[in-house]
Amino acid sequence: MGVQTAEAPTRRLPRYHLDEGLAHLTPADRTARGEDARARVPRESHAGFSPRPDRPEPLALLAAQNATRVPELVPVRWGRMAASPFAYFRGAALPMASDLSATPVSELAVQACGDAHLSNFGIFGSAERLLVFDVNDFDETLPGPWEWDVKRLAASLEVAARDNGVPARKRREIVLAAVSQYRQAMRRFAAMNNLDVWYARADMDQLQVEFRSQLKKRQRQAVSKGLSKARTHDSMQELSKLCHDVDGRPRITSDPPLLVPVDELLPKAAERKAFESQLNELVGKYRRTLEPSRRLLLTQFEVADMARKVVGVGSVGTRCWIVLMLGRDASDPLFLQVKEAQESVLSWFVGASKYANQGQRVVAGQQLMQASSDIFLGWQRAEGLDGQTRDFYVRQLRDWKFSIDVAALRPRGLRLYGSLCGWALARAHACSGDRIAIASYLGSSDAFDQAIAQFADDYADQNERDYEALVAAIKSGEIAAEQGV
Repeated sequence: MGVQTAEAPTRRLPRYHLDEGLAHLTPADRTARGEDARARVPRESHAGFSPRPDRPEPLALLAAQNATRVPELVPVRWGRMAASPFAYFRGAALPMASDLSATPVSELAVQACGDAHLSNFGIFGSAERLLVFDVNDFDETLPGPWEWDVKRLAASLEVAARDNGVPARKRREIVLAAVSQYRQAMRRFAAMNNLDVWYARADMDQLQVEFRSQLKKRQRQAVSKGLSKARTHDSMQELSKLCHDVDGRPRITSDPPLLVPVDELLPKAAERKAFESQLNELVGKYRRTLEPSRRLLLTQFEVADMARKVVGVGSVGTRCWIVLMLGRDASDPLFLQVKEAQESVLSWFVGASKYANQGQRVVAGQQLMQASSDIFLGWQRAEGLDGQTRDFYVRQLRDWKFSIDVAALRPRGLRLYGSLCGWALARAHACSGDRIAIASYLGSSDAFDQAIAQFADDYADQNERDYEALVAAIKSGEIAAEQGV
């Protein structure tokens, strides 16, 4: 019993490449590129959304993804997506990429996030131990149209605002504020020197001062509390949260199906020993993808335990491991997350990545888009429990990471948060794309903002219809879902 799967669709767009020849163009040349793009694809053409007649069935596209995932975790994925329209939206990056592939594009390429919904932005610690706000999920990153990221962010704000009971007029204000911030930030970046753009970052201490006058006392207190809490989100906290003591050594505590130690997945000692040997080999090879200084630092830790962990919504069912490593003693932990990297959903429509290893694709995209990336960010290819060779990327599980509770945001907070996401996305795009041409395309009026706000409203309607189709399929028994997990 289950939904029919869909085949990968025919490529609809030419393969996107980042432009490495910008140094040979004058600012006037690049401005003209944007003006030419606007003439071909008017900003107003982005308004609204209507599903095309041959639109692939979203549940079939999602079922196609499930074919490569851990079978016993697929019902968890369906259950998490069925929690709300926004939860469905989070998991439906592929159906939306399919929909976006039929919408107008200026053909100005950037390193796209591919899944730029508002919950994929957040706070984390930089290598310099500053709290920064930035895009923080890159599973789908690939060179592609910048408009797709903007539209996914805008639609996510509309969907989340509906889930939060925000009235229509205020929802539109929230979306307009985010898109306007993207447009205005891109225009500011267009006037900046290359290095100044690259070094720009959203430092939370600075932002707290900047937005202080726009927040009520209770909101200022909540922000301060959140930032203080973020600084406690590290491997020591994870040690107390995820582990228990066994003969003086920490071991990861079982909590199936969300967290399953390797000795439960492989109860036979010989199988477990073979897999642990593979893991040690993976970690050893992964070290080679790090900078020499970080490589040396990692050699001072040894693997103590590992477990399979369920993460997110859209990622549920992909292979994800957490690895507990210990340094000088049991009070010196390091948690690494080893996460499977599959083909980007964007590749179905704009062509395959230039990287043969999907983990390298994720890492390269993250380093292009983020102002500061995890010091242990790397990649490797390894054999999994099922004997299949798969690509993975590696990062710290917790490094002052803190995500905003979107469901708790009221209109003013959601508007400020959306604006911050718009700025961060513009900065990420400005680093990899022709920021001058994109700024020229966007212009000084709110024509693009208004068009995207209308798109977001229409797409949220479509998202609700798709969500109801999922709920109906679960109720009818067509889809097996494990809810509340």
